[in-house]
Amino acid sequence: MAGETVAFEGYFRRQIELWGLEAQESLREKRIVIIGCGGLGSSLALALGCSGIGEIDLVDFDEVSLHNIHRQIVFTLEDEGKNKAAATAELLRRKNPFLTVKAFESDFDTFAAETEGKYDLILDATDNLPVRERIDAWAKAQKTPWIYASVEEFNGQVCFFERSSFGVFTVSDHRPGGIAAPIVMQIGSFQANLALRYLAGLPVRKDWLHYLYYDEEGELVIQKFAVPAECDAAEEE
Repeated sequence: MAGETVAFEGYFRRQIELWGLEAQESLREKRIVIIGCGGLGSSLALALGCSGIGEIDLVDFDEVSLHNIHRQIVFTLEDEGKNKAAATAELLRRKNPFLTVKAFESDFDTFAAETEGKYDLILDATDNLPVRERIDAWAKAQKTPWIYASVEEFNGQVCFFERSSFGVFTVSDHRPGGIAAPIVMQIGSFQANLALRYLAGLPVRKDWLHYLYYDEEGELVIQKFAVPAECDAAEEE
């Protein structure tokens, strides 16, 4: 047991220096789910899978394709054809001995219908607006906050949903444009930072949409917008 404690403190030494052993220990009791293990899901899995969170569930029905690998950073050429959730879970088990990780090789609707237990946080890493609307409904039914993120071309959006609702957005079956790895990693890191701060008990600005983009000169611009709850939007009409 003493050796195990030393190993734990050694593994997470730099984070313990950041926020103390008590906060780091508290992460061991947290359970989250990442829905989607593609571009955003890869960045989330690496950032949060090695953070000290005790249990992470990964959900994805898709298999790794060649065109995924350049930006979905957990995969190599040897992973082509494997289920994304399973391949991601395999990597995390090799990186973090303190993590319990489960792969669900299914779509979100199947997972939501069959899953048991409650999560501390739900993370969206899909690229599908209708699915995000259903994630919002599921999260509200569980009384669990969730973090939305989307990315394409040179821009991305992130929002920590607690009281507000994804229903205030216009939902369509939008197909994302082209994309490169750095912006995916940047938006995924932003999303992971919000998640980790929340789970570690640090302040997080909730129910605000953060819109990040690079302008024509390559300068990063960040805009923020308050997101109303559906009932608030209805009252204003």
